Amino acid sequence: MISSIDDHLEALYRLRRFGIQLGLDTITRLMKGLGNPQDHFPSIHVAGTNGKGSIAAFLSSVFTHGGYKVGLYTSPHLVRFNERIQINGHPISDQDVARVAETVQRIYTQGEPPTFFECATAMALHYFASEGVDWAVLETGMGGRYDATNVVQPEMSIISNISMEHQEYLGNTLAEIACEKAGIIKRGAGVVTGTRQKSALQVIEHATIEKGVPLCRLGKEIRIRRDREGGFTYLGMNRRWPRVKIGLIGDHQITNAALALGAIELLSRKGLNLTDEAIYAGLAATHWPGRLEVFSQQPFVLLDGAHNPSAVKTLRKFLQNSSHFRRLIMVVGILRDKAWKPMLRELVGISDRMILTSPQYERAADPHELASFVRTLEQDPVVMPHLPDAVSLALEEANPADAVCITGSLYTVGDARAYLASRDVYSA
Repeated sequence: MISSIDDHLEALYRLRRFGIQLGLDTITRLMKGLGNPQDHFPSIHVAGTNGKGSIAAFLSSVFTHGGYKVGLYTSPHLVRFNERIQINGHPISDQDVARVAETVQRIYTQGEPPTFFECATAMALHYFASEGVDWAVLETGMGGRYDATNVVQPEMSIISNISMEHQEYLGNTLAEIACEKAGIIKRGAGVVTGTRQKSALQVIEHATIEKGVPLCRLGKEIRIRRDREGGFTYLGMNRRWPRVKIGLIGDHQITNAALALGAIELLSRKGLNLTDEAIYAGLAATHWPGRLEVFSQQPFVLLDGAHNPSAVKTLRKFLQNSSHFRRLIMVVGILRDKAWKPMLRELVGISDRMILTSPQYERAADPHELASFVRTLEQDPVVMPHLPDAVSLALEEANPADAVCITGSLYTVGDARAYLASRDVYSA
């Protein structure tokens, strides 16, 4: 008899004690024990510093509108574990979480235990195979070469961009980090990238030459022309899609959508059949919570899981171009292994009031330590370690003409989302 989802999730979360262990030996053993489910469907593999989840969401939506049964695997989740594993936009059910978790557990109890992410990845791939998906879109957890998702042999690899991140695991230069992410490039699979920095792009170019696969680069093979209505025209190698509208806000999402279109264009050469109607409808209908998400209009609440300096700069640009609020109150919770000093420098520059807090996650930074640094930047923040208290204070202080922005981590956004729902602050 299958145990409850709570029992299995409790066992799954206990695996977090093994931390982050990059390598493919454990996931390969799990896949073998499960009958190599990753070989039962074609896949698209997405890596990069920022935007990979949005690109995956765009692709999932377009493929769904095109009539395909498509699995989507992303991380982390915002509120419920089920969000990580979806088919055609619908999260895996509690019953199926328990079922696939039990199947995977029977495999890993026979050897060294996996990490949380390895187990979750095995669950997703087994579920997709058992449900007979036509395609799977997989987002890497960290890096690429030794990420658990790299057990797949994809039809398409996408590297969104490269910035400094996770140096303790991925390297201390852009080239070293690019090398790790370029590890998802495989023979037989084309590559699309938005990477611009010369040192990082050279690594990706070299990998595609070595593997003998085509490379589609934003700004070269792919170009975009933005329009005044917030949309864009895609100018590719052989395809042109004018007046494209997308369902996600932020100028950077146009870049992400263009990379998704680049992947679609390359895949069409291999026989992918998607109508223009499906492409336009899928991009317009894409929903990706927690990324420049306007959660509420009254009060105005913006949720954004910016978790590194590059993403925070994008958030800052968006907020500076927004003129619909008088005062900006920021609720910030960051993980301690992130580059939180440059992140806070960016946020201090635009916030009128900063409330520092902590998500319910073992890697969360101490908000008191964050506050000590913010004070050196000549701003006096409020410290509210309990995240619901921080969000509640922000809402109480916000006047109708003010805005509340909750950011710093997807874990922060997820905890805030759950609290806002409990307070009946309904999504916009």
